[in-house]
Amino acid sequence: MESFTPYLLGAGMAVLLGLDRTAALQIMISRPLVAGPLVGLVLGNVMTGLTVGMLLELLWLCRMPVGASIPHDDTQTTVSATTLAIALSGTVGPGVGLTLCALLVSLPLGKIGQVVERTVRSRNQRLPQAALHALQQGDLPAVERLHLLGLGNFALGALTTYLVIVLIGRWLIVTGSPYFLDLLTRQADWIKLALILVGVATLLQALNVRRAYALFFSGFLLTFLLLEVLR
Repeated sequence: MESFTPYLLGAGMAVLLGLDRTAALQIMISRPLVAGPLVGLVLGNVMTGLTVGMLLELLWLCRMPVGASIPHDDTQTTVSATTLAIALSGTVGPGVGLTLCALLVSLPLGKIGQVVERTVRSRNQRLPQAALHALQQGDLPAVERLHLLGLGNFALGALTTYLVIVLIGRWLIVTGSPYFLDLLTRQADWIKLALILVGVATLLQALNVRRAYALFFSGFLLTFLLLEVLR
């Protein structure tokens, strides 16, 4: 029987990790590679979170929300995919197929987070002027309230993105799992390899470094040789 508890815990993690993304802390726990295992730890399945985080990290490694840049919400994509994979394991059945299904469903829905964050930033643009006016009036409690309001807007945005991805994602998984879950399970290794290769291609395209391809593949070759020597 499916439990509501993982979704509730996932919502709490969505808010916490969402704030780390741009609004507060910024200690990098919002990155997929860290966010996935953290959510998995809270929900009782670290390996599922680690799998999701590793597969998603490469896709957004060079696309961070810095300055005016607003990429897809990789944080909520990771949190939602991990939550769905763990929460639905009792309903759909555990396994790598469900994990990949949750990841592939959540991945395009990360676009929602981009739209939500753009809306939040637009709303928060009015707050500095209001805070300046309150400061000129000597109303320090009002300045504090405005600051907290800005954080609250980001928290609400993160929660909204999470809820939308989880609600749509859950419906898609439960509805479609009888048709493609077995296929995803059988082809899991190839799908994971494809995601890694897409992530590598994205990373190489973003690296504006001469001979980046040669450096990258040389690094891979040296790693494999080192692993062979250490065996």
